[in-house]
Amino acid sequence: MKKLIVFLYGIIAYVVFLVAFLYAIGFVGNFIVPKTIDSGVGISVTQALLFDSLLLGLFAIQHSVMARPAFKKWWTNIIPSAIERSTYVLLSSLILVLLYWQWQPITSVVWKTENKTAVTILNAVYFFGWLIVFLSTFMINHFELFGLKQIFENLLSRQKQVQHPVLKMIFFYQIVRHPIMLGFIIAFWATPVMTMGHLIFAITTTLYILIAIKFLEEKDLRKIHGQEYEEYQKKVPMIVPFTGKGTR
Repeated sequence: MKKLIVFLYGIIAYVVFLVAFLYAIGFVGNFIVPKTIDSGVGISVTQALLFDSLLLGLFAIQHSVMARPAFKKWWTNIIPSAIERSTYVLLSSLILVLLYWQWQPITSVVWKTENKTAVTILNAVYFFGWLIVFLSTFMINHFELFGLKQIFENLLSRQKQVQHPVLKMIFFYQIVRHPIMLGFIIAFWATPVMTMGHLIFAITTTLYILIAIKFLEEKDLRKIHGQEYEEYQKKVPMIVPFTGKGTR
């Protein structure tokens, strides 16, 4: 019964993530969904900046802290290790839902493209960014990344074996070391209408991505993979493709 509950919990966490991910496409791109980055009753710019900064900060703190190996080690002394990843995914998704719900728009226009061809191209680039994100998860291990593998193995009572983590360098990962984050950056900036609120969102999330990769994610990956990752860093750029050899 306990294993079944763990399994159902993981499935629910994944469904919540999937809904949050799909909603993000509409939210950032101002498509279809009822509440977008530029919709809603506006408040003063100062209040909106404060409110939106708190929402983005909350996501950044949760997303960064819970992803650290030291936190995971402590956290799995409290919760079953099989749902550690699912819990991380669930909390990240719920904070995103909160962000969608409470985001305060700042609708003054920074730039606007009215040329139909340009609009079509920018929208295509926007969806291409999200496609990069989605496909990149499958180029490593989508089901492990979002906790499904862990809960499935727990349900089947498979004994967890300690294995040396495998560094996968295939497809997009041969072009940049962090294609998922590259996809997010593309999606956040590719828009025919850039409002001040959208611009603040794009700048803040891009800075967070770059800082988190440089000072947190890459540090953890070097500890996990050692010399193999250091060699990978030398060969493949971090986030900007086709810029020659990689660097730390």
